Amino acid sequence: MGNIVSEIRVEDIQTLSVLAPDGSVVNQDAMPDLSDEQLRELMRRMVFTRVWDQRAISLNRQGRLGFYAPVAGQEASMIGSQFALQKEDFILPSYRDIPQIVWHGLPLYQAFLYSRGHQQGGQIPEDVHVLMPQIIIAAQIIQATGVALGFKMRDKKNIAITYIGDGGTSQGDFYEGLNYAGAFRAPAVFVVQNNRYAISVPIEKQTAASTLAQKAVAAGIAGVQVDGMDVLAVYKAVSDAAERARNGEGPALIESLTYRFGPHTLAGDDPTRYRTNEETSEWEQKDPLIRFRKFLENKGLWTEEDENRVVEEAKQAVADAIKKADETEKMTIPQLIDSMFETLPPHLAEQKAAFSAKEGK
Repeated sequence: MGNIVSEIRVEDIQTLSVLAPDGSVVNQDAMPDLSDEQLRELMRRMVFTRVWDQRAISLNRQGRLGFYAPVAGQEASMIGSQFALQKEDFILPSYRDIPQIVWHGLPLYQAFLYSRGHQQGGQIPEDVHVLMPQIIIAAQIIQATGVALGFKMRDKKNIAITYIGDGGTSQGDFYEGLNYAGAFRAPAVFVVQNNRYAISVPIEKQTAASTLAQKAVAAGIAGVQVDGMDVLAVYKAVSDAAERARNGEGPALIESLTYRFGPHTLAGDDPTRYRTNEETSEWEQKDPLIRFRKFLENKGLWTEEDENRVVEEAKQAVADAIKKADETEKMTIPQLIDSMFETLPPHLAEQKAAFSAKEGK
């Protein structure tokens, strides 16, 4: 008797690209409808974010910033996806996705306070529609589904967008969230930023699937793989997915093929232990800033003067933000305890009294 179990082959998923690494257009049909000013703004935000990232790494090494996950290399994936959103859309980020929530309205100094573990870093302004970064891997998938269902139940034309890394697709929350969102046609967009490593574990050891985008098939939702080093392709993929979601056509899973040039975080990770110089060099040739800069230069939309102006703007903004963070009153343990409940239970009231007594000495 023959083997009745046969391999299920998912149709090959094509990677959506608009620009080649040399900045030339390879897919005119996918070119998003953006004005010259919008194209320049995309570049401004990517350059600003690259400089901010460099400064944040320096601040961390000086002991002036706490936990930090470098973002260089992933700017196109981050900036392109956020640029496709409306102000009322909701972002549920992972711990690396600070740029998206800052560009969505969170003040930069509060992002620095969050990195320091300061309570005020999580006090989101009322008109900024984000949650603070999720540390629990893939938990935000379920939370994004809930936010999206809230929009649907209120008949709002907004979406929830969330981000995880490739390692997040190995978590149960990922599958549960996608399944629930698909079943209830929640207006959500799930972005998997596949930078090839879950800290040090390569994608090849995480899954036998040829792509992560195909995991959408089991949930009955749309799935697409996009060149995450191409800001225009990312913008196109997310804007199309968001439009479908707003129109009641259900959620989408977007696999963004990207790469982090630096370590997973600055908390002791050494990428040279698990990545080769050849691999890193290959991906650096796809640098999203270089690619988009060449595209804009060919159109006469970006100059060296433009670049230098943004670099100086970013340096000053970071300096101003860290100064404001430095001037923020230091948090105390009694203040932290006070924020936990409207009326403190006896055991916390006792702990607050003990800490207050120590601080009074």
